[in-house]
Amino acid sequence: MLEKIKNFFREVKIELKKVVFPSREEVIGSTKVVVAMVIIIAVFLGLIDLLLSKLVGMVVK
Repeated sequence: MLEKIKNFFREVKIELKKVVFPSREEVIGSTKVVVAMVIIIAVFLGLIDLLLSKLVGMVVK
């Protein structure tokens, strides 16, 4: 059992050496894209919500 655990962590170490982590600039650029998309989608959904609530308000009156 102990040998299996050692082997597992040995393989994890080997696999982690193969990982290519993004640079700081890539992370910052990706974060900017994500934040911009979240803002755009939030504004879009807010406008749709406002439009639909006005529409439902007119129908209910």
